[in-house]
Amino acid sequence: MSLSPADDVDALAAALRADAADLDVYARVLTTSLAAALPAEMVGIDRDRSFADRLAGRAGRVRGIRIALGDWELTLSPGPAGLPLAQARQKVRGVAISSREVSLDEWAQLLATGLAKRARESAEASAALRRLLGQSSD
Repeated sequence: MSLSPADDVDALAAALRADAADLDVYARVLTTSLAAALPAEMVGIDRDRSFADRLAGRAGRVRGIRIALGDWELTLSPGPAGLPLAQARQKVRGVAISSREVSLDEWAQLLATGLAKRARESAEASAALRRLLGQSSD
């Protein structure tokens, strides 16, 4: 069964919201499911690596996530009470024309919409979106 583009966006947004309180989960989803299929410049993960992390070869704790989707840059970083702080920046020719804090629901919807748009433009991105949603590539 194949989903319509609108269903794809809704399903992806719901999947992203399921783990909204855990920045590490977002980082794993974005680095494993999407970063493998999308250009490296689209997804950035900022980490704090302690001396013990470096000695043990661990990646460190996630400090923030940046996702570039066309005219939008979406970021997540630790906020008060340990919940992620979500921000959306709209850009024109690389210059931010607006920057605002958004709810995690709106952040997930912006991400899902941007990924669905990218998936319509790229077979690679479309395959990554299907994998993230648990769909076969048939």
